[in-house]
Amino acid sequence: MEHDAIVIGSTGLGSGNQELGGLILANFLRLLGERNEVPRFLILWNDGVRIALEGSLWLAHLKKLEERGVRIVCCRTCIEYFGLEGKTAIGEIWPMAEIQETLLTNRVMTV
Repeated sequence: MEHDAIVIGSTGLGSGNQELGGLILANFLRLLGERNEVPRFLILWNDGVRIALEGSLWLAHLKKLEERGVRIVCCRTCIEYFGLEGKTAIGEIWPMAEIQETLLTNRVMTV
């Protein structure tokens, strides 16, 4: 895979219809989990941390990625800002220093 880390900053892809954007993101994650090669990290920040919450539309796809060895990372600042401590269903919560180090030492794609 060309990218070691993929950054997601929202609960949908593209602009315009929010519901459609969420479905596009779900499809993106599902197809990513079906690839022969997967990234090492999936970094969630800003509103993107919400896709790691219990009951989210994207949770099953994230679980499949995690089972394939992808480290799901949620931004601690974002979790705290939105008051989501203890509400994530998957992934690790990292401080910005660790996220920054990962971004600066890997090949990164933002979607």
